Amino acid sequence: MLFRREVLEGIAAGRIDRVFRVWAKPPVRAGSTRRTWAGVIVIDSVTAVTPEEITEEDAVQSGFKDRAALLTALSKSTKQGGYHRVMLHLGGPDPRTELARKSDLTDQQLADIKADLDAIDARSRRAPWTRAVLRLIEENPGLRALDLAERMDRDKLPFKADVRRLKALGLTESLETGYHLSPRGKALMAYLRSLPE
Repeated sequence: MLFRREVLEGIAAGRIDRVFRVWAKPPVRAGSTRRTWAGVIVIDSVTAVTPEEITEEDAVQSGFKDRAALLTALSKSTKQGGYHRVMLHLGGPDPRTELARKSDLTDQQLADIKADLDAIDARSRRAPWTRAVLRLIEENPGLRALDLAERMDRDKLPFKADVRRLKALGLTESLETGYHLSPRGKALMAYLRSLPE
């Protein structure tokens, strides 16, 4: 479940507490969460609704000017299925964001992150890749994922999955387009360069 930037900004500011989607079968359920750059979004409820059940309040609380604008947007969806109202709220900051901002790391902490990367590389079915991806992002901040993947002769979706693994360790951060190294990632790269060959 993806959110536009302006919707995430509205959720973070408390102006938006619901969104509407067209789904044959909802991919989220009450109690589930979604990690976003704005923080962790908590799904409170998912309810199938008819157009007649969508109110003016629904429109305003989902970031639209009025009910007509919301219904027009929903009618333009290319997805098959019925309308669903998703009630939600911001649950707190994404723990990966807090982790990514911690750059004042001890040598032992840096060695532990290196060991995590070594373990990922050891389990990989292809050649070790973690350092190569980190270097590529370091040298090309903001470059589209597709372009980064092509530079490594990789398909875009598997490449993005690899970057998410690095993000889970707090080493990269997503930008509007592409990625960059987090403060934690920069500290790690400096540490790795300081090690003897």
